[in-house]
Amino acid sequence: MDRYLTLISWGPEGWLDEIAHGIFVTVSLALATLPFGLLIGFLVALAKQSEEPMLRLAGNIYTTIFRGLPELLTLFVIFFGGPLILQAVVQLVSPGTTVEVNSFVAGMVALGLVFSSYASEVFLSAFRAIPKGQYEGGYSIGLSYGSTMRLVVLPQLVRVALPGLSNLWLILLKDTALVQAIGLSDLLRQTHIASRVSKEAFLFYGLACLIYLVLAIISSFFINQIERSVGRREASR
Repeated sequence: MDRYLTLISWGPEGWLDEIAHGIFVTVSLALATLPFGLLIGFLVALAKQSEEPMLRLAGNIYTTIFRGLPELLTLFVIFFGGPLILQAVVQLVSPGTTVEVNSFVAGMVALGLVFSSYASEVFLSAFRAIPKGQYEGGYSIGLSYGSTMRLVVLPQLVRVALPGLSNLWLILLKDTALVQAIGLSDLLRQTHIASRVSKEAFLFYGLACLIYLVLAIISSFFINQIERSVGRREASR
């Protein structure tokens, strides 16, 4: 028992320092990916409900690709292929310049693309749940398209889309474990190293399970608070 306590303690003989750093990387990656994925997903949803056929086609192709590819494969393509594409583009502007993409940025982009493809479907369903009369009501009082979206549609859109986006956030939090495959020192990679060095796989993988569950519980608490806040705001309107 004393050995187990030593292994999960702070200091040179314990692994808690490294695991705490892994937690920080995991949470930071998920939080950095979230706004990126939400923005792209919202824009793709707008394209998929556009009256322009080419925009609808582009949106459908986007979601088909990133929902159809395995997340790990998307991660590898971005990590290994992204620098090659950027290097080719930069060479056209500034020959001789070297471009490097670190694991964190590659993970954020890859997970963001996958997240946005699913988020776009959530946003699209939310758009379709809002009656067209809401748009017409905004136009009838002289609001522009942008003002109607901001003042009339978006408040309702957030309320309708929030449950689906909440589920996607929990999935994103778990999918961050994939970035260990490209060398990023996330929670799972740190616990894997600890288990391999200490020969106590069950201890450290069990600890990783507990930490992910705690992160999910904390996330659920904040999600519930946001849902209540949105509900109260909607009721006051």
